[in-house]
Amino acid sequence: MTTKHTSPTPQDAEPKGDRLQKILAQAGIASRRKAEEIILEGRVKVNGTVVNTLGTRHDASRDHIRVDGKLLAGPEQQRYYMLNKPRGYVTTLDDPEKRPTVMQLMAKQKSGPHGDNVRLYPVGRLDYLSEGLLLMTNDGALANALSKAAAGVEKTYLVKVSGQPTPESVDQIRRGIMIDRGRLDEIRSGRRDRVITAPAQVELVRGGDNPWYQLTLTEGRNRQLRKMFEEIGHHVEKIRRIGYGALRLDVPPGEFRELTLGEVMALDRAAKGKKVVPKAKLPEFAQLKAPVKKTRSGKPRRQPTGGKAPRRA
Repeated sequence: MTTKHTSPTPQDAEPKGDRLQKILAQAGIASRRKAEEIILEGRVKVNGTVVNTLGTRHDASRDHIRVDGKLLAGPEQQRYYMLNKPRGYVTTLDDPEKRPTVMQLMAKQKSGPHGDNVRLYPVGRLDYLSEGLLLMTNDGALANALSKAAAGVEKTYLVKVSGQPTPESVDQIRRGIMIDRGRLDEIRSGRRDRVITAPAQVELVRGGDNPWYQLTLTEGRNRQLRKMFEEIGHHVEKIRRIGYGALRLDVPPGEFRELTLGEVMALDRAAKGKKVVPKAKLPEFAQLKAPVKKTRSGKPRRQPTGGKAPRRA
């Protein structure tokens, strides 16, 4: 008796193409989660047929996909920007309290070879009172990879604290210190949920009654810097992020610029856990300004740094 072998039918073959919600997100229609809602509402047609179930796969280069009757133009080109977030902005797409958001800063006309208006999303967060380097992109895969704790991407901050921490307490932060997980006022199951932070690089960059430290972390827990210093009895007054992977902050507050191809490649390497080396010289906006002292006339005068004479206005 012979056994008859049959080839797999088209139904048995693995469906080709991308999931429909991914295609919509890549085209800039909405986030992937919002795209799922759009599909379930029956607002999407593929080749003239309404598709209102999740998980179907399609080929954006071959299929005619329409949302609310409008034909998709294809995937957005991926864009990558560095933004210098000022204090007083929230790192969200919109805010229920109507506070200004970083999206309003990115709404300005973009200069350079890609001066367009793609849908951008922040990578990670800086809280309302923090400032500094924030990545903005529509590359969801890279954003997710950078945000995963396992990647261990280095993030560098300048932090001003009230009072003078002892060398012993600063060493606690270097080694790793126990902090509350989640929000500052959050208690789970009737008890405080605690976690120990990863070792951090800490360097005093300016002494005084309210010293400045430079810290480099490889994780990004909720309000982590503030919690770390609160644990050793010191309130954080200011936070400025000056580095992300090999990037160093080099644009004025409220401004942004598009990243170079080399910078994007370096971010991709960092997301994969590979070593990246930033430039040795810090740009102007990644440095502390020289302290201001009053002259005998009572007018403020900025002290020179690095042995250079102060510039005249």
